Amino acid sequence: MSAFALDFAVPRQLEAVTDFTYDPEQQMNVLVGGGLAAENVAVLMSTAVTTSTAGSATHNDDD
Repeated sequence: MSAFALDFAVPRQLEAVTDFTYDPEQQMNVLVGGGLAAENVAVLMSTAVTTSTAGSATHNDDD
């Protein structure tokens, strides 16, 4: 048995992943066209998730 809404759900079509580079002036990753890589769903879905270890030595709840 599936949820009623799943009968009508349409998979989201992602655009092709584009290249991005780091712009030291903006201190952000930018796309070739000048847009922010962090706002591009295709880029976000294709890159791995990272976590920060900052503060791990001082906060024992950082796992």
